[in-house]
Amino acid sequence: MNFIDGGVCAANGFLANGIHCGIRKNKQKKDLALIYSEKPASAAAVYTINAVKGAPLKVTKKHLQNGIAQAVICNSGNANTCNANGIEIAEEMSAITAKELNISSDDIVVASTGVIGQPLNIEPIAAGIPKLAKSLGKNSVGAAEAIMTTDTKIKEIAVEFKIGDKICKMGGIAKGSGMIHPDMATMLVFITTDCAISPNMLQKALSGDVNETFNMLSIDGDTSTNDMVTVLANGMAQNEEITEDGTAFNVFMKALNTLTVHLCRSIAADGEGATKMLECKVSNAETKETAKIVAKSVVCSSLLKAAMFGADANWGRVLCAIGYSKANVDVDKIDVAFKSKAGSILVCKNGAGIDFSEEVAKTVLSEEEIEILVDLNSGVEESTAWGCDLTYDYVRINGDYRT
Repeated sequence: MNFIDGGVCAANGFLANGIHCGIRKNKQKKDLALIYSEKPASAAAVYTINAVKGAPLKVTKKHLQNGIAQAVICNSGNANTCNANGIEIAEEMSAITAKELNISSDDIVVASTGVIGQPLNIEPIAAGIPKLAKSLGKNSVGAAEAIMTTDTKIKEIAVEFKIGDKICKMGGIAKGSGMIHPDMATMLVFITTDCAISPNMLQKALSGDVNETFNMLSIDGDTSTNDMVTVLANGMAQNEEITEDGTAFNVFMKALNTLTVHLCRSIAADGEGATKMLECKVSNAETKETAKIVAKSVVCSSLLKAAMFGADANWGRVLCAIGYSKANVDVDKIDVAFKSKAGSILVCKNGAGIDFSEEVAKTVLSEEEIEILVDLNSGVEESTAWGCDLTYDYVRINGDYRT
């Protein structure tokens, strides 16, 4: 498997772009993105389990009932959530896009991100879609820019892999910086591939993967109303279609996981106000579920996140987070270490503190990527979760997010 350029346009038959249509006041900020497949594609999606759901999610879920899609239309700057006419607007976005692309409106994934509960005017979108459709090209970066809200960096990745004797490609873009504590998704992630795979197997692959990737990502403990991950697979690599478990499906899963882990790390590193990406690796747990509970509890701890911001090796906050996680662990067996490119340092052994150099620990924790290594010494299972530090800027960003 190789990393390649191209993002969502890396795979055969996919075009994309993003423009400023007028939803956002800043004309330098793109706010409307379009991804298009030259052929109808197998489609799969996972959605937030927040009881308050954005209208686009409801419309997309209806459109994908047959497991087929051919385009994604997404606006930023307004979530189209808690609006009386939200469904109508989402359907109209689909209809206008379908007309410009000469495809069925039922084959459109529609998404929105931004402020919740703010009226969304369809006029700038309606005026922008024709321009956007005409400017489609190999412009994954443009699409990635157009779905950003408080993100400071675009998030895209692509890989190529082999199914049988055919080279397949897969690419993705994501947005997500705050309000990320997902269940069955993250903020917005759009993945494209030219691999031939049935809708059922594509859904199986995605649903299985997010439990180990996007569901193990937390920025601030808030689950968004608009979280969604979608995958479109148009089959243009001309491999034998994947319709069941086996070697080909395993290769596809590995490619998907490589891509989603990269996007998880990118989102965590770009958390609102963040200065450090945190990766908690739990090893030697009795069960997989225990490892996952412990890893996510650690990266979700506000106290630990604050300690990481200050490069403070306060390992007690790691044990505290494990203790209230309700995971079935023997606290007297837990070892904790911190690691970065500056080195590693053991700070806790068998649930108790040990002598360590605060100076060395400070150096380790002053890097931009920090690993929190938790060894439960009770089994063989493992899991990884991602997050970021908690800084003054997080409060500043969210204190005036709407205004």
